[in-house]
Amino acid sequence: MEPSEEKISKCVTNKTETAQGQWGRAWKVDWFSLASVIFLLLFAPFIVYYFIMSCDQYNCSLTKPAIHLLQGKVRLLDIWNKTPPLTLKAVILYTSWVIFQVFLFMLPDFCHKFIPFYQGGLQEGAVTPAGTVLKYEINGLQAWLITHAVWFANLYYFHWFSPTIIFDNWIPLLWCANILGYLVSIFVMIKAYYFPSNAKDCKFTGNHLYDFMMGIEFNPRLGKWFDFKLFFNGRPGIVAWTLINLSYAAKQQELYGKVTNSIILVNVLQGLYVLDFFWNETWYLKTIDICHDHFGWYLGWGDCVWLPYLYTLQGFYLVYHPVQLSTGSAVGILLLGLVGYYIFRMTNHQKDLFRRTDGNCTIWGKKPKYIECSYTSTDGTKHYSKLLTSGFWGLARHFNYTGDLMGSLAYCLCCGFQHILPYFYIIYMIILLVHRCIRDEERCSSKYGKEWKRYTDAVPYRLIPEIF
Repeated sequence: MEPSEEKISKCVTNKTETAQGQWGRAWKVDWFSLASVIFLLLFAPFIVYYFIMSCDQYNCSLTKPAIHLLQGKVRLLDIWNKTPPLTLKAVILYTSWVIFQVFLFMLPDFCHKFIPFYQGGLQEGAVTPAGTVLKYEINGLQAWLITHAVWFANLYYFHWFSPTIIFDNWIPLLWCANILGYLVSIFVMIKAYYFPSNAKDCKFTGNHLYDFMMGIEFNPRLGKWFDFKLFFNGRPGIVAWTLINLSYAAKQQELYGKVTNSIILVNVLQGLYVLDFFWNETWYLKTIDICHDHFGWYLGWGDCVWLPYLYTLQGFYLVYHPVQLSTGSAVGILLLGLVGYYIFRMTNHQKDLFRRTDGNCTIWGKKPKYIECSYTSTDGTKHYSKLLTSGFWGLARHFNYTGDLMGSLAYCLCCGFQHILPYFYIIYMIILLVHRCIRDEERCSSKYGKEWKRYTDAVPYRLIPEIF
């Protein structure tokens, strides 16, 4: 988490862009932002389709479809006609899945009563731009455990469905995910106009494309507890992540009579990431996704389609190209992933410990160092933030992202070096996280003014010490 997230300030509730420390998306749309929005709306769905289609029809080659089209060997209609269509089975499966996850989302959490150190149950979020503090029923770990208990109970006892069911219906399920992604994005836009959860937490630019993509409402809700942002950010996509990988492994077993160590590594490393997400779901309430982003197509469609389909490319690829790693390679990749996870988790833990104790703690056995900065909120009140410069936060300003990138690279390395497709994930994560670094630091500079320079002088690197 970025240093600016140590203390989220109140955002403006009128259409001005003058206050220091303002959070939330823009009130006005510049030409570059609009061009980016149009590009993503047009091409992001196509990118997902192209990746999945390339494996289904071209053995995971990203270049062959384009080359064949340019050479006239195939027409777009030929590729489309070979693509599995939407099926009633897929609709029933996907609808049942979403309803089941909604049901689990609405259940009270019991895990925090029985699992030591786990913080679930009723939790408070950060202050919204309108000054509201929303409450959340945190039960992601419970939902994940129940879902996987049902999966393994079916696998070993009930046999209601094949463990390859996700892979076998992957493209028909893609159409279902797109339908849900667009429906929820359209719904929350209409809701923002006619029955917003909090009118003061809405932002209208007057540009419908930008508002549709980036969202209007900050925290759209149905009733008191169904929070669109929390549900779609974590469920159904991230709960499904580990099930999708298990289905890939089952398909390997069905096709080749064995499961490779590479796909086992993908299941273990990505499973660790998913479990960490739900174990620390309370911490997630303080992140940029919840405290900054409005809920629109970017999150609605992205969580329904982009996340489950492109974040699981490694396992998908390994069904078509099984890779048996040498023992040394497997151990090296495992260590890279575990070290990356350790850095990611401990960096966030140090920041969280520092924030909770107001600096009255020890980091790496020493009293933490920090720089105190001030900012003025829109009501004229002066606030102070302590920006940590000890531990991992003294190595780089976003060292948690460095650990995240190490883990992302480990996933990709499981697939060997025959194709570029499984490496899309690390390329995407580098672009995403570097952009987040720059975007957040622009806000911090505006928020803290000259005092931000003191912090960047103390911690001069963003991601990699001595390099960047």
